[in-house]
Amino acid sequence: MDTTLLPKMLYGGDYNPEQWDPSVWPEDMRMLELAGMNVATVNVFSWAMIQPAEDTYDFSTLDRIMDMLADNGLHACLATGTGAHPAWMARRHPDVLRTDFEGRKRKFGGRHNSCPNSPSYRMYAERLADKLADRYKDHPALLLWHISNEYGGDCYCDNCAAAFRVWLQRKYGTLEKLNEQWNTRFWSHTFYDWDEIVPPNALSEQWAETRTNFQGISLDYARFNSDGMLDCYKLERDAVRRHTPDVPVTTNLMGTYKPLDYFKWAKEMDIVSWDNYPGMDTPVSFTSMTHDLMRGLKGGRPFLLMEQTPSQQNWQAYNTLKRPGVMRLWSYQAVAHGSDSVMFFQLRRSVGACEKYHGALIEHAGHEHTRVFRECAELGRELDRFGAKLLGTRLPSRIAILYDWENRWAIELSSGPSVDLKYVNEIQRYYDALYELGHQVDLISFEDELAGYDIVLAPVMYMVKPGMADRLERFVANGGAFLTTFFSGIVNENDLVALGGYPGELRKLLGIWAEEIDALFPGRTNAIVMKEAHGALEGAYSCSLLCDLIHAEGADVLAEYGEDFYRGMPVLTRNRFGEGEAWYVASAPDAAFLQGLLGEMCRAKGIRPLPGKAPGVEVTRRERDGKSYLFVLNHNEHEATVRLDGLSGTDLITGRAVSGDVRLAGRDVLIVEHFA
Repeated sequence: MDTTLLPKMLYGGDYNPEQWDPSVWPEDMRMLELAGMNVATVNVFSWAMIQPAEDTYDFSTLDRIMDMLADNGLHACLATGTGAHPAWMARRHPDVLRTDFEGRKRKFGGRHNSCPNSPSYRMYAERLADKLADRYKDHPALLLWHISNEYGGDCYCDNCAAAFRVWLQRKYGTLEKLNEQWNTRFWSHTFYDWDEIVPPNALSEQWAETRTNFQGISLDYARFNSDGMLDCYKLERDAVRRHTPDVPVTTNLMGTYKPLDYFKWAKEMDIVSWDNYPGMDTPVSFTSMTHDLMRGLKGGRPFLLMEQTPSQQNWQAYNTLKRPGVMRLWSYQAVAHGSDSVMFFQLRRSVGACEKYHGALIEHAGHEHTRVFRECAELGRELDRFGAKLLGTRLPSRIAILYDWENRWAIELSSGPSVDLKYVNEIQRYYDALYELGHQVDLISFEDELAGYDIVLAPVMYMVKPGMADRLERFVANGGAFLTTFFSGIVNENDLVALGGYPGELRKLLGIWAEEIDALFPGRTNAIVMKEAHGALEGAYSCSLLCDLIHAEGADVLAEYGEDFYRGMPVLTRNRFGEGEAWYVASAPDAAFLQGLLGEMCRAKGIRPLPGKAPGVEVTRRERDGKSYLFVLNHNEHEATVRLDGLSGTDLITGRAVSGDVRLAGRDVLIVEHFA
């Protein structure tokens, strides 16, 4: 989707007029116009309305909704409505019902309740998407297709078991190869017939989501589950494309959601969109990292913020209101990291069921005289003033962090070394350090090109996929700086250990080998003791979680452990390789160490922080065609003074000239437009 063709940023959200009497609709249109909105996501959960019986379709209500949007100058983000199947389908075609992890066949209820490998579900979903696209292909409101909604979950039914065996045959070809890669001689698990293989759930190999007897089987089922849901998406996508080849297609993703490999999914999407629901206690840098991950799914192209709440959520234990200014601030945070939209769930608050207490533009009071509506309307006026200036702009970065869903699955399915080892947490440690230093970061896949970066980080790169070691060696040999950490280079893509000493294929690049891994109990720490000062790094720092006991074989030892029986063994090494260098951090350091280390790596590469960084203040930069837009977001409740150094320009929000030191009110935003 080329958002640069839009007259201005998309502003709107999920709209469910079918839940209301049509007499309410004109008032909705008045209030959406008053709020400055230009897009509505419709038909997300209307399957039962459109298809009340097996061979009956009724588009009359959706016709009125689409016409109403067009008549009021609103774009339609038209969903296919397949996120929850109708009750008649569950009764007449029970193969659509999922079987859960415990082996229980579900009844009708909830949403995302359809087996992705059900022939009935796939047939009816594809048919509905086809009919929708045929009917609305020339409708003036249609801007964007929204396939299903928030794909997720898993199923362990007989249909899935049969499909899993077919998936395995395509991957391995022979049972001999499968047995080898799954190491099935362990515990007498050798398979002699494909039909002997069953899904790994509580009835077979797994006793919890992350506890399994056979990592290879469970890892492959995670891949299969992600691929199966992606196949469902592609069926609907292809159905709408047959009628509307020029209308872009998306589905709303969910950030770091574990079960689906979003890098694979993004290849099948015209534009990435996602739903952002941080808690009030979620670290600000975690939300920023997730925005950057969503941008990274399509090689740095802008994405769409499809959902956020304007006020509060409904599923958390304590559903705190967004304080005044927070909705605006977090909306601009999405834009600062590459979003070309600001959209909400929901536009009118539901009257019943589980989302009746989820925030909305139009609250139960039913009028515009509310704090939430006033804030949304003010944001709408600001976005309208921008026009198309920000659309399509990119975030340049010389630093990348490698992220991989399969690596995460493998780490967290591993039996040991520590239940506290969480992949996303370790990625966040390094991202947060760069965030606090004021550096812009790309999150990229294990397959992405590295040549455009000066620094590449790969925390906990447990799994080394084919060809990856060679690519990393070329990157470093050509002058790049690479850093990885403890528990890296351990296994291949099927979770078989690389023999000969950790870190396996990365050993030559890193110039070290590891013989043991110590897991520290919660609250226990060791010390990182610098052998001598390295820039800002000097003295001792704390480390925790895991400690690799490593030996240098060519690498320089810059720091050693300060405690326990491995006191004096290396904990930070740097190996010069070709024109570049490869770093290894053998434990999980504290924030001060990471900021010191990454700050020195950036300085060595001439990478300067963005101007405007201060405690509690976030900075990013978007650029295009010689124009640059510096975002400065004050996440503090109190005023902050930010230094723009030598930069001067115009505040895009207020139109005022800015330079030098700028006082920014609590939860306020500055967007400095200037020449790059």
